[in-house]
Amino acid sequence: MKHWDQFLAPYKQAINELKVKLKGMRGQFELDSSHSPIEFVTGRVKPIASILDKANQKGIPLDKLEEEMQDIAGMRIMCQFVEDIHRVVELLRNRNDFEIVEERDYISHEKTSGYRSYHVVIRYPVQTIHGEKKILAEIQIRTLAMNFWATIEHSLNYKYKGAFPADIRMRLQRAAEAAFRLDKEMSLIRGEIKEAQAFFSRKKELTQEENN
Repeated sequence: MKHWDQFLAPYKQAINELKVKLKGMRGQFELDSSHSPIEFVTGRVKPIASILDKANQKGIPLDKLEEEMQDIAGMRIMCQFVEDIHRVVELLRNRNDFEIVEERDYISHEKTSGYRSYHVVIRYPVQTIHGEKKILAEIQIRTLAMNFWATIEHSLNYKYKGAFPADIRMRLQRAAEAAFRLDKEMSLIRGEIKEAQAFFSRKKELTQEENN
């Protein structure tokens, strides 16, 4: 267990630092009183059992985990609109505190299952008492609708171990298309939604000022 604690320590540090940085981006948009493409941010370090399962499935030797497993540290950025996803990707590309090593666009080219998301794999430098250590981390960027579908699919995947019954697979694909249609409809009225949200945010601020 001590070995795993030492191995995972820089990944945990990276998650904590990235949470602060990515949430800070959202805060900057709020200070500018402009629409934030980031709704909220979550992050996790993959559990040891999941690391071992994936290593077994992918044929990754344990001494090659650092080089070949990209999502031991995983961040997730939620967006309101599909257009926000592309804005977030541009923001990540413009940062100089990590290096982007791979991008996978599962929105324009969704998986056969119906899965949609945008994945950015980064090489992030962690400062340790033994010097700098660069680790791989994966950032998934998706809408709330995409995340709802992916969460359900992920749970079912554990139950069926990827071998979905035909009717379940068909319904998941239909649900994925429904979620994407929802995103497209919301995009068509995003201007109205943004104005309404800005109005209520300003009203809330005025109410707080009056109460203080």
